[in-house]
Amino acid sequence: MIEAAEAPRRQVVLVTGLSGAGKASILRVLEDLGYETVDNPPLSVIEAVVGDGDQPLAAGVDSRTRDFDGPAAIRLLERLRLRPDIQVTLVFATAEADVLLRRFTETRRRHPLAPGGPLGYSVAEGIAREAALLARLRAAADMVVDTSDLPLPELRRMIERRFGIEGAPGMGVSVLSFAFPKGLPREADLVFDLRFLRNPHYVDALRPLTGRDPAVAAYIEADADFAPFMRCMTDMLGPLLPRYAQEGKKYLTIALGCTGGKHRSVLAAERLAHHLHTNGWRVELHHRELTAGATPGTQRDDVAAASQAGSRFAGRDAGREALTQVS
Repeated sequence: MIEAAEAPRRQVVLVTGLSGAGKASILRVLEDLGYETVDNPPLSVIEAVVGDGDQPLAAGVDSRTRDFDGPAAIRLLERLRLRPDIQVTLVFATAEADVLLRRFTETRRRHPLAPGGPLGYSVAEGIAREAALLARLRAAADMVVDTSDLPLPELRRMIERRFGIEGAPGMGVSVLSFAFPKGLPREADLVFDLRFLRNPHYVDALRPLTGRDPAVAAYIEADADFAPFMRCMTDMLGPLLPRYAQEGKKYLTIALGCTGGKHRSVLAAERLAHHLHTNGWRVELHHRELTAGATPGTQRDDVAAASQAGSRFAGRDAGREALTQVS
Protein backbone atom coordinates (compact mmCIF):
# COMPACT_ATOMS: atom_id res chain seq x y z
CA MET A 1 0.00 0.00 0.00
CA ILE A 2 1.39 3.41 -1.02
CA GLU A 3 1.00 6.04 1.66
CA ALA A 4 -0.09 9.52 0.68
CA ALA A 5 2.66 12.13 0.69
CA GLU A 6 2.71 14.29 3.78
CA ALA A 7 1.27 17.76 3.18
CA PRO A 8 3.86 20.57 3.38
CA ARG A 9 3.81 22.56 6.61
CA ARG A 10 3.00 26.26 6.47
CA GLN A 11 5.99 28.41 7.40
CA VAL A 12 5.12 30.83 10.22
CA VAL A 13 7.57 33.44 11.51
CA LEU A 14 6.68 35.25 14.73
CA VAL A 15 8.63 38.50 15.04
CA THR A 16 8.94 40.07 18.46
CA GLY A 17 11.47 42.05 20.46
CA LEU A 18 12.20 45.43 21.93
CA SER A 19 10.54 48.54 20.55
CA GLY A 20 12.93 50.40 18.28
CA ALA A 21 15.08 47.33 17.64
CA GLY A 22 13.91 46.72 14.06
CA LYS A 23 10.82 44.49 14.20
CA ALA A 24 9.05 46.55 11.55
CA SER A 25 12.09 46.36 9.26
CA ILE A 26 12.20 42.56 9.63
CA LEU A 27 8.50 42.32 8.78
CA ARG A 28 9.03 44.45 5.67
CA VAL A 29 11.83 42.17 4.47
CA LEU A 30 9.64 39.11 5.00
CA GLU A 31 6.81 40.79 3.10
CA ASP A 32 9.19 41.48 0.20
CA LEU A 33 10.17 37.81 0.28
CA GLY A 34 6.55 36.80 -0.32
CA TYR A 35 5.27 36.26 3.20
CA GLU A 36 1.76 37.30 4.15
CA THR A 37 2.37 39.74 7.00
CA VAL A 38 0.24 40.94 9.89
CA ASP A 39 1.53 43.34 12.50
CA ASN A 40 0.31 43.44 16.07
CA PRO A 41 -2.72 41.10 15.94
CA PRO A 42 -4.33 40.20 19.29
CA LEU A 43 -2.82 37.04 20.77
CA SER A 44 -6.29 35.51 20.88
CA VAL A 45 -6.63 35.48 17.07
CA ILE A 46 -3.13 34.36 16.05
CA GLU A 47 -3.97 30.66 16.17
CA ALA A 48 -6.88 31.20 13.79
CA VAL A 49 -4.73 33.33 11.45
CA VAL A 50 -1.94 30.78 11.11
CA GLY A 51 -4.41 28.05 10.22
CA ASP A 52 -6.03 30.04 7.43
CA GLY A 53 -4.14 29.53 4.15
CA ASP A 54 -0.88 28.00 3.03
CA GLN A 55 1.18 31.07 2.06
CA PRO A 56 4.14 31.63 4.40
CA LEU A 57 3.07 33.95 7.22
CA ALA A 58 4.94 36.52 9.32
CA ALA A 59 3.27 38.04 12.38
CA GLY A 60 4.57 40.83 14.57
CA VAL A 61 3.84 40.37 18.27
CA ASP A 62 5.07 42.73 20.98
CA SER A 63 4.11 44.82 23.98
CA ARG A 64 1.67 46.87 21.87
CA THR A 65 -0.42 43.76 21.24
CA ARG A 66 -3.83 43.73 22.88
CA ASP A 67 -4.05 41.17 25.74
CA PHE A 68 -0.27 40.69 25.58
CA ASP A 69 1.74 39.36 28.48
CA GLY A 70 4.89 37.26 28.57
CA PRO A 71 3.45 34.01 29.99
CA ALA A 72 0.48 34.08 27.59
CA ALA A 73 2.82 34.57 24.63
CA ILE A 74 4.98 31.64 25.78
CA ARG A 75 1.92 29.39 26.08
CA LEU A 76 0.81 30.40 22.60
CA LEU A 77 4.25 29.62 21.19
CA GLU A 78 4.25 26.20 22.83
CA ARG A 79 0.83 25.37 21.36
CA LEU A 80 1.88 26.48 17.88
CA ARG A 81 5.06 24.40 18.01
CA LEU A 82 2.98 21.28 18.71
CA ARG A 83 0.82 21.72 15.61
CA PRO A 84 1.67 19.34 12.75
CA ASP A 85 0.44 21.68 10.00
CA ILE A 86 2.83 24.59 10.60
CA GLN A 87 6.55 25.19 11.14
CA VAL A 88 7.06 28.04 13.62
CA THR A 89 10.17 30.21 13.99
CA LEU A 90 10.42 32.91 16.65
CA VAL A 91 12.65 35.89 15.79
CA PHE A 92 13.60 38.31 18.57
CA ALA A 93 14.93 41.77 17.69
CA THR A 94 17.04 43.52 20.31
CA ALA A 95 19.58 46.30 20.73
CA GLU A 96 21.61 47.86 23.51
CA ALA A 97 19.61 50.12 25.84
CA ASP A 98 21.65 53.21 24.99
CA VAL A 99 21.13 52.58 21.27
CA LEU A 100 17.36 52.24 21.74
CA LEU A 101 17.30 55.40 23.84
CA ARG A 102 19.16 57.30 21.14
CA ARG A 103 16.76 56.04 18.45
CA PHE A 104 13.71 57.17 20.41
CA THR A 105 15.35 60.53 21.07
CA GLU A 106 16.16 61.04 17.40
CA THR A 107 12.71 60.04 16.13
CA ARG A 108 10.84 61.64 19.06
CA ARG A 109 8.46 58.70 19.12
CA ARG A 110 6.76 57.58 22.30
CA HIS A 111 7.85 54.28 23.82
CA PRO A 112 4.79 51.99 24.25
CA LEU A 113 5.68 51.37 27.91
CA ALA A 114 6.62 54.98 28.65
CA PRO A 115 3.37 56.92 28.26
CA GLY A 116 4.80 60.08 29.80
CA GLY A 117 2.91 62.59 31.89
CA PRO A 118 3.35 63.36 35.59
CA LEU A 119 2.86 59.72 36.61
CA GLY A 120 4.39 58.13 33.51
CA TYR A 121 7.73 56.44 32.95
CA SER A 122 10.74 57.83 31.14
CA VAL A 123 11.86 56.22 27.88
CA ALA A 124 14.79 54.58 29.68
CA GLU A 125 12.41 53.09 32.23
CA GLY A 126 10.08 51.92 29.45
CA ILE A 127 12.98 50.14 27.72
CA ALA A 128 13.91 48.37 30.96
CA ARG A 129 10.29 47.35 31.66
CA GLU A 130 9.88 45.95 28.15
CA ALA A 131 13.13 43.98 28.35
CA ALA A 132 11.88 42.35 31.58
CA LEU A 133 8.44 41.66 30.06
CA LEU A 134 9.94 39.92 27.02
CA ALA A 135 12.80 38.09 28.77
CA ARG A 136 11.18 34.64 28.46
CA LEU A 137 10.39 35.18 24.78
CA ARG A 138 14.01 36.11 24.12
CA ALA A 139 15.13 32.91 25.85
CA ALA A 140 12.71 30.88 23.70
CA ALA A 141 13.66 32.54 20.39
CA ASP A 142 15.04 30.53 17.49
CA MET A 143 16.89 33.59 16.20
CA VAL A 144 18.03 36.65 18.16
CA VAL A 145 18.97 39.65 16.00
CA ASP A 146 20.98 42.41 17.68
CA THR A 147 20.68 45.55 15.57
CA SER A 148 22.84 47.80 17.77
CA ASP A 149 25.56 48.06 15.10
CA LEU A 150 23.76 46.32 12.23
CA PRO A 151 23.19 48.37 9.05
CA LEU A 152 19.79 47.94 7.45
CA PRO A 153 21.17 46.32 4.24
CA GLU A 154 22.97 43.68 6.33
CA LEU A 155 19.81 43.06 8.36
CA ARG A 156 17.94 42.52 5.11
CA ARG A 157 20.56 40.09 3.82
CA MET A 158 20.51 38.19 7.12
CA ILE A 159 16.73 37.72 6.99
CA GLU A 160 16.77 36.86 3.28
CA ARG A 161 19.40 34.17 3.83
CA ARG A 162 17.42 32.61 6.68
CA PHE A 163 13.86 32.91 5.36
CA GLY A 164 14.09 33.24 1.58
CA ILE A 165 11.37 31.26 -0.20
CA GLU A 166 12.66 28.79 -2.74
CA GLY A 167 11.83 29.94 -6.23
CA ALA A 168 10.86 33.48 -5.15
CA PRO A 169 11.81 36.11 -7.75
CA GLY A 170 14.74 38.43 -7.19
CA MET A 171 14.97 42.07 -8.23
CA GLY A 172 12.74 42.98 -11.13
CA VAL A 173 13.92 45.48 -13.76
CA SER A 174 11.52 47.74 -15.64
CA VAL A 175 12.83 49.28 -18.87
CA LEU A 176 10.86 52.34 -19.96
CA SER A 177 11.02 54.60 -23.02
CA PHE A 178 9.64 58.14 -22.77
CA ALA A 179 9.63 61.65 -24.27
CA PHE A 180 11.52 64.35 -22.34
CA PRO A 181 9.04 67.16 -23.24
CA LYS A 182 6.27 65.18 -21.52
CA GLY A 183 8.22 64.93 -18.27
CA LEU A 184 10.60 62.56 -16.53
CA PRO A 185 8.99 59.32 -15.32
CA ARG A 186 8.45 59.68 -11.57
CA GLU A 187 9.37 56.06 -10.96
CA ALA A 188 12.73 56.22 -12.76
CA ASP A 189 15.84 55.16 -10.83
CA LEU A 190 18.27 55.60 -13.74
CA VAL A 191 17.71 57.91 -16.73
CA PHE A 192 19.57 57.87 -20.06
CA ASP A 193 19.24 60.61 -22.69
CA LEU A 194 19.16 59.42 -26.33
CA ARG A 195 18.72 62.87 -27.87
CA PHE A 196 22.35 62.99 -29.01
CA LEU A 197 21.52 60.46 -31.76
CA ARG A 198 20.21 61.57 -35.15
CA ASN A 199 16.43 61.77 -35.18
CA PRO A 200 14.28 59.68 -37.59
CA HIS A 201 11.50 62.21 -37.08
CA TYR A 202 13.09 64.37 -39.77
CA VAL A 203 12.82 61.61 -42.38
CA ASP A 204 9.30 61.82 -43.81
CA ALA A 205 8.94 58.07 -44.46
CA LEU A 206 10.19 57.18 -40.96
CA ARG A 207 8.23 59.76 -38.98
CA PRO A 208 5.01 57.68 -38.62
CA LEU A 209 6.95 54.52 -37.70
CA THR A 210 8.45 53.55 -34.34
CA GLY A 211 11.74 52.19 -33.06
CA ARG A 212 10.25 48.72 -33.45
CA ASP A 213 10.26 49.00 -37.23
CA PRO A 214 13.35 47.62 -39.05
CA ALA A 215 13.75 50.73 -41.20
CA VAL A 216 13.85 53.01 -38.15
CA ALA A 217 16.20 50.61 -36.37
CA ALA A 218 18.57 50.59 -39.32
CA TYR A 219 18.55 54.40 -39.52
CA ILE A 220 19.42 54.77 -35.84
CA GLU A 221 21.99 51.97 -35.96
CA ALA A 222 23.76 53.74 -38.79
CA ASP A 223 24.65 56.53 -36.35
CA ALA A 224 28.28 55.83 -35.44
CA ASP A 225 27.63 56.61 -31.76
CA PHE A 226 24.70 54.24 -31.22
CA ALA A 227 26.64 50.99 -30.80
CA PRO A 228 29.32 52.48 -28.49
CA PHE A 229 26.59 54.04 -26.33
CA MET A 230 24.71 50.75 -25.99
CA ARG A 231 27.96 48.96 -25.16
CA CYS A 232 28.92 51.53 -22.51
CA MET A 233 25.45 51.43 -20.97
CA THR A 234 25.29 47.62 -20.72
CA ASP A 235 28.89 47.48 -19.45
CA MET A 236 27.97 49.90 -16.68
CA LEU A 237 24.75 48.08 -15.74
CA GLY A 238 26.51 44.70 -15.62
CA PRO A 239 28.14 45.22 -12.19
CA LEU A 240 25.63 47.86 -11.06
CA LEU A 241 22.41 45.80 -11.02
CA PRO A 242 23.75 43.03 -8.74
CA ARG A 243 24.80 45.69 -6.24
CA TYR A 244 21.29 47.16 -6.20
CA ALA A 245 19.94 43.64 -5.60
CA GLN A 246 22.45 43.04 -2.79
CA GLU A 247 21.33 46.25 -1.08
CA GLY A 248 17.78 44.88 -0.99
CA LYS A 249 16.17 46.77 -3.88
CA LYS A 250 13.25 44.77 -5.27
CA TYR A 251 12.33 46.90 -8.29
CA LEU A 252 14.55 49.05 -10.50
CA THR A 253 13.29 51.28 -13.31
CA ILE A 254 15.65 52.26 -16.13
CA ALA A 255 14.22 55.06 -18.26
CA LEU A 256 15.51 55.95 -21.73
CA GLY A 257 14.27 59.20 -23.22
CA CYS A 258 14.35 61.09 -26.51
CA THR A 259 12.39 64.00 -27.94
CA GLY A 260 9.24 62.23 -29.12
CA GLY A 261 9.53 58.97 -27.21
CA LYS A 262 8.78 56.78 -30.22
CA HIS A 263 12.01 56.26 -32.21
CA ARG A 264 15.44 56.39 -30.53
CA SER A 265 14.34 55.66 -26.98
CA VAL A 266 12.07 52.83 -28.12
CA LEU A 267 14.84 51.08 -30.04
CA ALA A 268 17.33 51.48 -27.17
CA ALA A 269 14.77 50.25 -24.63
CA GLU A 270 14.01 47.18 -26.74
CA ARG A 271 17.68 46.39 -27.11
CA LEU A 272 18.39 46.91 -23.42
CA ALA A 273 15.42 44.79 -22.31
CA HIS A 274 16.56 41.96 -24.57
CA HIS A 275 20.12 42.19 -23.22
CA LEU A 276 18.98 42.11 -19.58
CA HIS A 277 16.54 39.27 -20.21
CA THR A 278 19.19 37.11 -21.85
CA ASN A 279 21.46 37.79 -18.87
CA GLY A 280 18.95 36.36 -16.43
CA TRP A 281 17.11 39.42 -15.13
CA ARG A 282 13.33 39.52 -14.71
CA VAL A 283 12.37 42.29 -17.14
CA GLU A 284 9.27 44.33 -17.91
CA LEU A 285 9.29 46.56 -21.00
CA HIS A 286 7.10 49.66 -21.37
CA HIS A 287 6.90 52.38 -24.02
CA ARG A 288 5.12 55.26 -22.31
CA GLU A 289 4.34 57.42 -25.32
CA LEU A 290 3.42 54.52 -27.60
CA THR A 291 1.07 53.05 -25.03
CA ALA A 292 -0.53 56.44 -24.36
CA GLY A 293 -1.55 56.79 -27.99
CA ALA A 294 -2.33 53.18 -28.80
CA THR A 295 -5.61 51.34 -29.01
CA PRO A 296 -5.89 48.16 -26.92
CA GLY A 297 -3.91 45.29 -28.36
CA THR A 298 -1.66 47.33 -30.64
CA GLN A 299 1.37 47.44 -28.32
CA ARG A 300 3.25 44.47 -26.84
CA ASP A 301 5.02 45.99 -23.83
CA ASP A 302 6.08 42.73 -22.23
CA VAL A 303 8.98 40.38 -21.67
CA ALA A 304 8.11 38.39 -24.78
CA ALA A 305 8.58 41.51 -26.89
CA ALA A 306 11.93 42.15 -25.23
CA SER A 307 13.01 38.57 -25.90
CA GLN A 308 12.09 38.88 -29.55
CA ALA A 309 13.92 42.19 -29.94
CA GLY A 310 17.30 40.59 -30.52
CA SER A 311 16.09 38.22 -33.23
CA ARG A 312 13.96 40.90 -34.90
CA PHE A 313 16.78 43.43 -35.09
CA ALA A 314 19.17 40.70 -36.19
CA GLY A 315 17.41 41.13 -39.54
CA ARG A 316 18.66 44.71 -39.85
CA ASP A 317 19.99 44.10 -43.37
CA ALA A 318 16.38 44.03 -44.57
CA GLY A 319 15.80 47.22 -42.64
CA ARG A 320 18.73 48.89 -44.34
CA GLU A 321 17.21 47.97 -47.71
CA ALA A 322 14.00 49.71 -46.65
CA LEU A 323 16.05 52.66 -45.43
CA THR A 324 17.67 52.97 -48.85
CA GLN A 325 14.22 53.35 -50.36
CA VAL A 326 13.09 56.10 -47.99
CA SER A 327 16.28 58.14 -47.51
